[in-house]
Amino acid sequence: MGEEKTFYITTPIYYPSNKLHVGNSYTTVAADAIARFKRLTGYRVWFLTGTDEHGQKIQRQAEAAGKAPMAFVDEIVAWIKELWEELDIEYDDFIRTTEPRHKEKVARIFTHFHEQGDIYKGKYEGWYCTPCEAYWTERQLVDCKCPDCGRDVEMIAENAYFFRMSKYAGRLQDYIEAHPEFIQPVSRKNEMVNNFLKPGLEDLCVSRTSFDWGIPVPFDPEHVIYVWLDALSNYITALGYGEEGSLFETFWPADVQLIGKDILRFHTIYWPIFLMALDQPLPKTVFGHGWLMLQEGKMSKSRGNAIDPRILASRYSSDALRYFLLREIPFGQDGIFSLENFITRINTDLANDLGNLVSRTLTMAERYFDGVLPEPSSAGNSDAELRAVALATPAAVESYTDQLKISDALAELWKLVRRSNKYIDENMPWDLARDPAKEPRLGTVIYNLIESIRFIAVMLQPFMPRTPERIWQQIGLKDNSNLQSWPSLMTWGALKPGLVVERGEDLFPRLNLQAEIREMQGSQPADRDSGGGVEAEETEGLINLEQFQQVDLRVAKIVAAEKLPKADKLLKVEVEIGEDDLRQVVAGIAEHYRPEDLIGKQVLFVANLKPVKLRGVLSQGMLLAATTEDGRLALTTVDRDISSGSRVS
Repeated sequence: MGEEKTFYITTPIYYPSNKLHVGNSYTTVAADAIARFKRLTGYRVWFLTGTDEHGQKIQRQAEAAGKAPMAFVDEIVAWIKELWEELDIEYDDFIRTTEPRHKEKVARIFTHFHEQGDIYKGKYEGWYCTPCEAYWTERQLVDCKCPDCGRDVEMIAENAYFFRMSKYAGRLQDYIEAHPEFIQPVSRKNEMVNNFLKPGLEDLCVSRTSFDWGIPVPFDPEHVIYVWLDALSNYITALGYGEEGSLFETFWPADVQLIGKDILRFHTIYWPIFLMALDQPLPKTVFGHGWLMLQEGKMSKSRGNAIDPRILASRYSSDALRYFLLREIPFGQDGIFSLENFITRINTDLANDLGNLVSRTLTMAERYFDGVLPEPSSAGNSDAELRAVALATPAAVESYTDQLKISDALAELWKLVRRSNKYIDENMPWDLARDPAKEPRLGTVIYNLIESIRFIAVMLQPFMPRTPERIWQQIGLKDNSNLQSWPSLMTWGALKPGLVVERGEDLFPRLNLQAEIREMQGSQPADRDSGGGVEAEETEGLINLEQFQQVDLRVAKIVAAEKLPKADKLLKVEVEIGEDDLRQVVAGIAEHYRPEDLIGKQVLFVANLKPVKLRGVLSQGMLLAATTEDGRLALTTVDRDISSGSRVS
C-alpha cells in the first residue's frame, strides 16, 4: 500500500462581533469545495474553521449590548454554525479561541517565546485601530486613518510585551523568494515584500493592559495576549500542537490557508515568523482571495450593506448560492454580487444547461423506454466526441481545483454539460423515435446521455453537494456508491442497462428576474413556477431587512444645545456618537425642550443621512422623536446607560 495522502485546509477564524455576510461565506464555501474535492479524490482531509473571540472590540460591543463577552459571542457563534450547516459546510473541526484547548496552548507558546528571548517588555505608544485590532505607525496611516479600513485610529500608550519581528525578517524574505508558491496570487507576494519586509519590520506589540477580555500572560496576568498571536495560533492549537500522537503530527504543515486579502499581512508576515520562532515548517500556500463586493463598493457589516447568506440560501437553495460564489468570481480577484447576476446565473447555467439536460433526457427515457435504461448498441459520429469530452473532464477539473482556480474547474465541467445538450440536438431523439428501425440508435443516445449525466453528477459533488443526490435518485443510482466515486470516471459505460430511471422535479426551475428583484426588495413576491408568473400580494409601504439595515441608527449623547437665531422652532444640537466623533444637528424641538434640559440625554440618532443646511446651519443627521396624542414631541431615549455610538439593530 502507498503512503496515505493527507490534506489540511483552513479558513480564517471569523470575528463574531456581528453576523456574517455573503462575502464571509465566500471563503468558507471555497474551502469546503476544495476539502470535499480532496476527499472525493482519495485524500485524508482535515478542514478547520472557527471564531476569533477575544479583543477590545468584542469587549466594547458586549458592554454596549449589556452582555458579558462570553454570552455575547456565544449567540453569534451559534448563528455562524447554523449558517455553515445551511450552506453544507462539512468542516472537521470548529475552533473557538475561548476554548481551554486553545488558551492553554497559546499561553505555553507565549511563555516559550519569552524564555527564548523573542518577547520582551516595553512601552507602546502609537496609533491603534480597534475594528481591525491593528497597530500602525505614523507613516503607515492614510490621511490620518487606518490604511486597511479607512476608519479613525486612536493614540494609545501602555506597557506591553513585544515580539522581535526584526530578528526573523531576513529569513522570512529569503523563504518567500525561494518558495513562490507560499503566497498566492503572485501579486499579493510582491505587495508583502515591497510594502512591509523591505522597508524593515518593527517589533510587534503582543500584549495589552487596557482591557481584560483575552488570554492572560501566564507570568504577568495584568497583561492579556494580543489578538494576532492568540488568533493565528489556532491553526496549530486545533491540531493538538505539542501533544504526542496528535493530529498536528499528521497534518502540519497546512496545504492551503485561505484568507481574505485584507488580513494577508498577518498571515504572511506575522504568522510565518511565529512558526519560525517555534521551529515549525510554514504552510505550503497562503492564498489571499479578493473581496465579494456590491456594485457600490465593499460589503461590510459596519457599513450596514451586508447581504444575509441565509436569506439567499433559503430562497434559492444552498447549491445555487454555492455555485454562484464559486463560478462567478475568478478566485483571487474581487467579484461583484448583484441579485441580477445571481438570478441570471441560476437561469442560464443551472436551469437552462444542467436542469434542462437532466429533465429532457429522463423525460425521453420514460417516454421511449418506459424508464428502463436501454443497452447501447449503435455507434454514431457524435458518440466518440461526447465520450472523449467526458473522459477528459475529470483531469481538467482536478488540475484547476489543485491550482485553486475553482471558477475554471466549474467552467470545464460546464463544457461537458453543454456538450451533452449539443449531443441531444445533434441526434434529435424525437426524430429517431418515429422510426422503429432506429430504436437501437435511440437507445444508444439515451444511454450515453445518462452516462454523461452520471459523470457530471460525480464531479459536481464537491461544489454543489445536494444536487448530485437528487440526480442519483432520478437515474437509479441512489444506493450505488461505486458509480458515484471518482475512480468510476476512469471508464465510460459503467452504467448497467436495465436501471430504472424516473424524472423528478426540475432541479432548478427558471426564475422571473424582475419578479425576484421586486420580491427581494420587498415590493411583492414572485411565483417560482417555470413560467415565472407573479402572484400579486399587497406589500406597499413595507421594507425588507436589507433596506432597514441601510439605516445607521446609533445611540448619541447630547453634549451641547442652543437656540438657532431667528428660528423659534429650531435648536442647534451637538451630539457625541463615539470617541472624538461629534455631529451637529438642527432639530425642530425648541418648542418642546429647553437647551439646558437636553445636556447628557442619550437619544437615538440616524447617523448616515446626507448632510443638509437648515437656515444656513449644517445638519449632520437626525434625532428620532415621537409625537404624543396632544401634539408634543418626545425624543426617543434608551433605558440604561450605554456607550455613545452603539449600533441600534
